Amino acid sequence: MPTKKVNVGIVGMGIGKPNARAISRHAQGHVAALCDLDEGRMAEFAAELPGEVKTYTDYKAMCKDPELDAIFVGTPNQLHVPVALEAVRRDKHVMVTKPLADSERAALRLVDAADRSGVVNMMSLSTRFSPACQYLDEQNRAGYFGELYYARARSVRRNGIPAWNLGFIKEGGGAFRDMGVHVLDAAWSLLGFPRPVSATGVAGAHFGPQGKGYSRPVTRATYRQFAADDYAAGFIRFEGGLGLQVESFWASHQPGEMQIELFGTEAGASYNPLKLYSTVDGAEQDTAVNLRHQPEAWDNIAGHFIDCILNGTSCTAPLSHGLQIQVMMEALLKSAGTGREVRIKGG
Repeated sequence: MPTKKVNVGIVGMGIGKPNARAISRHAQGHVAALCDLDEGRMAEFAAELPGEVKTYTDYKAMCKDPELDAIFVGTPNQLHVPVALEAVRRDKHVMVTKPLADSERAALRLVDAADRSGVVNMMSLSTRFSPACQYLDEQNRAGYFGELYYARARSVRRNGIPAWNLGFIKEGGGAFRDMGVHVLDAAWSLLGFPRPVSATGVAGAHFGPQGKGYSRPVTRATYRQFAADDYAAGFIRFEGGLGLQVESFWASHQPGEMQIELFGTEAGASYNPLKLYSTVDGAEQDTAVNLRHQPEAWDNIAGHFIDCILNGTSCTAPLSHGLQIQVMMEALLKSAGTGREVRIKGG
């Protein structure tokens, strides 16, 4: 009997590529269509994929395709909601790259529509679904850390402002929504999805508007359009007294780093390198963990999305999680703009 497959359309040939490759590797996944404004990029990538692949330059036309079961949204932030809403209107299952949107209001609109529709809706989160993060989550669920009460999360680049698409550096983009979202989401999930109460933050742009810190040379015509943050940092307080310190830098005079540190009553951990810290019989123990032959994050993401569609498995990273992260990000950025702590509604 032929294996039932999920036919997926991919919008965006940036982050769409690793997601598409993982879907194609899955025994029950098939990338049936691509959508991008650059037809050359699509044609080049389509040649890499198995089987026949349709190409579109209009996402609305793609979403009307009756042969597609699901849509992956990998556009700049400002287009996540319009594309995903069109997919939901056409009763397509939908997966969206981080962040969910360019604003809290837009994110809420999408979550409401997706939840009403009944389609599978999921965030593609390469840090949360990474082998290291999943290992730490397993240890936490087994009680290894005791009670987690604090975490630090940071994503730092020395020079890495993206300029290949102006959506990154315009309003609604920025370092925190591009990079900080990864470590914020992963740390929040490891803490057990606590309800946020307040956020205090600082943010600014000391490199981008001056044409400095980019991942490749840019012209003045590009960097003069910079209208976002190239760094943001702050503190989020949760119910029950949990705290999270989070930092994100697109450019800095510091070495690059991506790190999450967990503080528990019985043990702690670091994400990169993956280590566990404990005290046994009065002796401090540092345990390096080497995860060999583990699936890539992209394969974990694709596998879960397809499992949810075909088998009705409950999604562990729904768009509602993306909305909650959006709420925290926007509160921290608002605090940075006002210079005051921001209380989070419902917290």
